[in-house]
Amino acid sequence: MLNDGVPAFQGATGGVTAADHFCRSVGWCPVLLPPQCGDTVQPTPQPSRGIMHDIVIQVLGVAGLLALVSFLPPLAARFQVPYTVLLAGVGVALGAVIQTFAGMPGKDPFHDFLNSLAELDISSDVLLHVFLPILLFETALAVDVRRLFDDLGPILLMAVVAVFVCTFTVGYAVSLFTPLGLVACLLLGSIVASTDPAAVIGIFRDLGAPRRLTTLVEGESLLNDAAAIALFTLLLDMLTRTSHGGGAGVAALDFLRDFSGGVVTGYICGRIVCMLVEPVRNQPMAEITLTVALAYLSYVLAEHYVGASGVVAVVSSALVIGSVGRTRISPATWGAMEHVWRQLGFWANSMIFLLTAILVPRLMADVGWGELGLVVVVVVAAFAARALVLFGLLPLLSWAGLAQRVSHSYKAVMLWGGLRGAVSLTLALAVTENFRVNDRVQSFIAVMVTGFVFVTLFVNGATLRWLIRVLKLDELTPVERAMRNRALALSTDSIRDRVAVVAKTYEVDSVVKDVMVARYEERLKQIDQERQEEAPLRDEDRVTIGLAILVNREEELYYAHFSEGVVSRGVMDMLAGRTGRLLDAVKLQGRNGYRAFEEPFIAFSPWMRGASWLQRRFGIHRPLARRLSMRFEVLVAVRTVLRELLAFTRDRLARVLGPEVAFELEGMLVGRLGIVEQALAALKLQYPDYAVVLQSRYVGRAALRLEHAEYRAMHAESIISQEVLTDLERDLEQRRRALERLPKLDVRFDVAELVRRVPLFAGLPAERVTTIATLLRAQLALPGETIVRKGDRGDAMFFIASGAVEVLVPNLAEPVKLGTGDFFGEMALLSRQRRNADVRALGYCQLLLLDEKDFRRLVQKDADLRSHIQAVAEARRQPTPSAPAVPAAG
Repeated sequence: MLNDGVPAFQGATGGVTAADHFCRSVGWCPVLLPPQCGDTVQPTPQPSRGIMHDIVIQVLGVAGLLALVSFLPPLAARFQVPYTVLLAGVGVALGAVIQTFAGMPGKDPFHDFLNSLAELDISSDVLLHVFLPILLFETALAVDVRRLFDDLGPILLMAVVAVFVCTFTVGYAVSLFTPLGLVACLLLGSIVASTDPAAVIGIFRDLGAPRRLTTLVEGESLLNDAAAIALFTLLLDMLTRTSHGGGAGVAALDFLRDFSGGVVTGYICGRIVCMLVEPVRNQPMAEITLTVALAYLSYVLAEHYVGASGVVAVVSSALVIGSVGRTRISPATWGAMEHVWRQLGFWANSMIFLLTAILVPRLMADVGWGELGLVVVVVVAAFAARALVLFGLLPLLSWAGLAQRVSHSYKAVMLWGGLRGAVSLTLALAVTENFRVNDRVQSFIAVMVTGFVFVTLFVNGATLRWLIRVLKLDELTPVERAMRNRALALSTDSIRDRVAVVAKTYEVDSVVKDVMVARYEERLKQIDQERQEEAPLRDEDRVTIGLAILVNREEELYYAHFSEGVVSRGVMDMLAGRTGRLLDAVKLQGRNGYRAFEEPFIAFSPWMRGASWLQRRFGIHRPLARRLSMRFEVLVAVRTVLRELLAFTRDRLARVLGPEVAFELEGMLVGRLGIVEQALAALKLQYPDYAVVLQSRYVGRAALRLEHAEYRAMHAESIISQEVLTDLERDLEQRRRALERLPKLDVRFDVAELVRRVPLFAGLPAERVTTIATLLRAQLALPGETIVRKGDRGDAMFFIASGAVEVLVPNLAEPVKLGTGDFFGEMALLSRQRRNADVRALGYCQLLLLDEKDFRRLVQKDADLRSHIQAVAEARRQPTPSAPAVPAAG
């Protein structure tokens, strides 16, 4: 546990608390505590007010805080002040009011409100177990995991390495100016190493800061809190235990155990919840409740049962939900869940700040110039450590090729934006409540952390907006400005036409209509003038921009089809992952990266190849059938989306990027569409009946969606009642579940039927076909799969029952193609040589494999078969102009 002590500030009726120890250290005593802060105090009888009255007073306090919080966001926006900074200021002011007026006689709501806040149990246990899991989960849930991994190197450097650098820099610097031990100073360093991005991200969003800068700061804070709290727990344990054996090595291992244990615990909890969501799918209240339970359960399980970091577990579980859960949680619920978590995060952040800021006047009551000087030392050391990491270590990552370069302006904002907040104050409160920490250290930690946090909030937070404007990070790049002007011209032109239509519909006077249209025409002239003054975009830049837009739009369309129930969850997972890799390829290599990923986008997954291997080696058909079913769905989904992208390019991108760029983008989309059509045609040719079943399934899903929309429209028009709508939706759900069941695909082969397809065996008696079938083993080869390799031992030959292969002859410019009825691999058996060519499947191929022992047995019994095989082998050894030689592999 983070807090190994007793709760503080339990009101006037409790005995000695950790707050009393802190009071003695600073020479101050809260109003509500008895005058003798140092002695053991017996509970003082209080007037009987009744339990109900006490509950009402506490509810009044919490409700009053929430009401106060609700007025702060508009005030922050009105005065251009970061919300967190305003929140901290209000909390300090409220704490001063409580200290001045609490306990005074009065029965009005104002006095009861102040008294209820004075009696609130503001302990670190409450903050850590009630508010912190919510705050961390909401922050992690909002992070774009894919973008997080794009900049994982710099984020890990700032989140983990920077925590250690800050801890040791601050700890060593402060130890030079105070007689306290090094461990206590390091504990202070770990507390102030935890950053709070709330104010910074709010400023970024207001000013339109670059998205990558926002991701860097969010990702750093997310993992930074986890690392700082894990290190804080370790140092607090070192400070309070009686034995200090083990040294730095043991401490490092403890940190790694806590951190990795939290990651694993959170990941497992997140995956379990993703599985538990399935039975309650399409039940928004149940699904959202599961995520709230996950935030608390992952924290408690890791912290109190596994013995790992609960903070790391919460972050890990939230990242799992943010990445995997989007396809597990029903699409309708996902948007509602994001709103709920934003609201919960707002409450948690606001309450932590207010409740800790209320204590500041008490904590800083007797601070002198000596303590203020130490606060300055902490500030200088913390920002020096941060600058060392940003300007010293981060460039090394870029130089080594482990991370993309981060500009100096980004580094300057990240340096100045290293604000501290709720987490640091909560950890400081945990130290003041730990009775194993001596009073002097408690006072030292409380004053230093409080002073440092408020310096960063009121100095850095108040000037960060100005710094961003000075560095011009709130301005668009030339490329972005050109895109803005093109998009603005397109939308303004469209709106001008629509304004005329609306005016006509509502029979507005022509004078009013002409004035409105004239305004938009004037705006169009201004936009055209700006476009003439802007630097022209290179074609390469416009193509790269267009490809990035297309890939992002492609992912959105996949999720749209998933939301409509047309694309299944497993296929959506696969397509989302591949779309992310396609976007990475575009960012790194532009059009070349896009083209290079055309075939890999629909390539067979390792699971597909593994399923094929199981079928080939052990005759296990079910995994292959399932993977082939998914491939059908993937190809149909990709084909549908590519056609939608073609229309999007012609209708929208052509007017924004220009017809030449749109023409090139269309060409790349058509190229991808051709590859998909070819793969789909091969699969349909191989399994025509199954293709019909799957297409019927797609149409059925779309029909159900249209049917549901029609029922909703009829209900909105009061044609049907809610009871009728509910009954219709129940019927739709049953039919939807029936459609969701994956149709079975039988890939088991009738070997005798395949034998009859080979012309060599055509016309044989049924008994002879049956005998030959017992010697042959059926095998399915996937498109592009290498069936035999050059240099392998020739231990079998193959008959092609259906499909086609190509033999890659080393000395021939073009590969030799073999089709249904042909065979290959016989020359290696006849000559007992190794194969000297590769054979690769051109499409789905049904092969009949005859191993060496059965081959010799078969040719000995069947003279005609032996003669035919020898004749073909002889012909392949003696090439003619129209029939080149085929080596032993073929």
